[in-house]
Amino acid sequence: MEVVIVPDATAGGELIAEAIAALLRRKPDALLGVATGSTPLPIYRALASKVASGAVDASRARICQLDEYVGLPAGHPESYRSVVLREVIEPLGLSEASFMGPDGAAEDIQAACEAYDGALAEAGGVDLQLLGIGTDGHIGFNEPCSSLASRTRIKTLTEQTRVDNARFFDDDIEQVPHHVITQGIGTILDARHPILLATGEGKAEAVAQTVEGPVASIVPASALQLHPHATVVVDEAAASKLKLADYFRATYAAKPGWQGL
Repeated sequence: MEVVIVPDATAGGELIAEAIAALLRRKPDALLGVATGSTPLPIYRALASKVASGAVDASRARICQLDEYVGLPAGHPESYRSVVLREVIEPLGLSEASFMGPDGAAEDIQAACEAYDGALAEAGGVDLQLLGIGTDGHIGFNEPCSSLASRTRIKTLTEQTRVDNARFFDDDIEQVPHHVITQGIGTILDARHPILLATGEGKAEAVAQTVEGPVASIVPASALQLHPHATVVVDEAAASKLKLADYFRATYAAKPGWQGL
């Protein structure tokens, strides 16, 4: 696991956007896994700016969802499909045909989960998967004590996660669904390069447990320690509880430029 400490969220977004741009230059039809929420927005803004300036061509890129609420009506503005269309697909000038995600409105949710897991494999696998982290250490919606071998499935959200997400629903927790479809931890680890971005002091404890704690289902993100090419990008506030912060800074400063992120 590589840990990169950046000054702030904007710098983190620019760094990761450049990693995505480099991937698209090597593999124009790369499958990019995207996350929702406020944390990845600097990534999407920086990447859209690169596309607009001609620094990278994203026209052949493919986009896939990390997770989706269960039970929201089609077209609901806070369904993750709507969010990804609004924050990623449209700014990059892509068509909806380039986008794949699980069906949170399916009658048979289990079948929808299995179908999505199969679709990711059939598409050749995810080349780069963006991740955020919850205050309790969850990735995707793999809440604490999720199986580290889990595949795409339905999960019940913890009360804390629903509280955290209420800000997207007019601060009304009653509007936040109780269930989601999420890529499992095993599915996430299938990605060739998972990149986790964490910003703010509120994520500091979860980051420290993820990076320096044991691999344990109580902190689902800690499973990234098992991946041969996982990157954790954190701002100074989110890095504030890392015991090895100085080592991580020194390691990244000495990294050969040709290695990339």
